[in-house]
Amino acid sequence: MVEEHGDTHQLRCRTEEFVRSRVMPYEPVLDAGGPAAAAALRELRDRARQEGLWALPLPVEQGGQGVPLAAYAELAEAEGASDHGPAALGSAPLLDVTMMERHGSGRVRDLYPKLLTSGGLRACYAMTEPDTPGTDPFLTATRAEEQADGSWIVSGRKWFVSGAAEADLVTVLVRTDGEPGDREGLSLLVVPTGSAGFRVVRELPVFGASGQWEIGFDRVRVPADHLLGERGRALSIAGERLQLGRTLRCLRWLGQAQRAFNLLVARANSRIGSRGSLGGHQLVQQHVFESLLALRTTRPLVHEAAARIGAGLDAHVEVGLAKVAAARMLQRVADAAIQVHGAAGLGPDTPLPALFRTGRAARILDGPDELHITSVARRVLRAHASETA
Repeated sequence: MVEEHGDTHQLRCRTEEFVRSRVMPYEPVLDAGGPAAAAALRELRDRARQEGLWALPLPVEQGGQGVPLAAYAELAEAEGASDHGPAALGSAPLLDVTMMERHGSGRVRDLYPKLLTSGGLRACYAMTEPDTPGTDPFLTATRAEEQADGSWIVSGRKWFVSGAAEADLVTVLVRTDGEPGDREGLSLLVVPTGSAGFRVVRELPVFGASGQWEIGFDRVRVPADHLLGERGRALSIAGERLQLGRTLRCLRWLGQAQRAFNLLVARANSRIGSRGSLGGHQLVQQHVFESLLALRTTRPLVHEAAARIGAGLDAHVEVGLAKVAAARMLQRVADAAIQVHGAAGLGPDTPLPALFRTGRAARILDGPDELHITSVARRVLRAHASETA
């Protein structure tokens, strides 16, 4: 239980130290993938368990430590300073476990959450498709046909699925009724990736980095009790998942931006030229100021979104604001740090290229900026119109 760890500040310090001293040194190996990466991840997970830092936000009844979202928001920043932090510390399956506990059948709840929490299984989430805009789920064409015995036959393709090559389970958005374009008839199925007809089509590197995949379903049979929630009600569950997922990612982007900012400041102070330290130049000072301003103004937005979700309140506006602000902020701070590092910021000796890549990709993945901007604006305008009517 969380009480055994003392206050959140102490737990955050321990998490920060674990990520800094344990996870970050392994990043080149983990980024490369393959057997060496798998072995390194196993070692890190064993150490996280030994140090009492494993699965902090996961439910106690599933083998986690039950840290509530309000407290975990502080820890998520520390974990997220490395892209590999959540996997190494066992918090990566939080979304899948939460959705299965809330919306899964008895069999799904019995089969998967404990194994996901322990690290014995890995899961991924498949929503977007190669031939349809990811911002319009109503155009989903991947289809699930109900059989006489209640099972489902799934056919279609999905892409930009994080971690699909190593996943044991994929939660997939499918059309169970109607035709692409219909606003009804979408459902969620939990599909074991070992099922006949499931295949990994290809890897989709993002700016040269691995981790995203295209997958295919060729008449994959899925048990009837692997439907999440009610038939045709996928978008309410998906919306719930996306709000929490986007907020968690924003928190992790804050951790990565803080890492980039620390590198920026260290470089400005340590790099000495013929005219003194870089930090003595006004344009470098402007990079420091603008980066700190971006961090300090974005953090409250993200934590406000986390607080509303933790309290069970509607957070569409807050999550939209946080997602756009955090993605822009990470790209901006990483870019400034690269600029101050000069050529060294472009090469393999710092994490800055990866941090910049994450920030730039974040402005498209999980919904592009434009989607969140229009969605938030429409909600605000509707709310004002109803108040003044």
